[in-house]
Amino acid sequence: MQVAGRMKTDLVQVSPSDSVRAAWALLREHRIRHLPVVEDDKLVGIITDRDVRLVFPSALTSGQREQDPHDALEKVMVREIMTKQVITVAPDTSIADAARIILERRIGGLPVVQGSRLVGIITKTDILAVYVEVVEGWSQ
Repeated sequence: MQVAGRMKTDLVQVSPSDSVRAAWALLREHRIRHLPVVEDDKLVGIITDRDVRLVFPSALTSGQREQDPHDALEKVMVREIMTKQVITVAPDTSIADAARIILERRIGGLPVVQGSRLVGIITKTDILAVYVEVVEGWSQ
């Protein structure tokens, strides 16, 4: 079984020049945890919900309790916090190899690229769904 058969292709993505606030809004709106960062149709990074939470200002430390903490995220650009050294797989990568990479690298998902063009993403959840199908198939 290959990644191509299980990857998500209806991708939500951001640009390096988008604000972290805009990225956070997309993550919440689409209920996802990974946003590929694309520029000129080329994958240049990835940003996760965890990346955003790490830069999210705390009301306790900001000293400006009246200010909306989301406003501070408008001033931070995706390029400033994205991971630039993105681990990727190709569509013909096996699900087992993708799972192994996710486990070894302790990451939540892998952008799927063909050349430098982003064509999909496969996550822990997608791989876990495959596992459940296989196990249920064995037990029937």
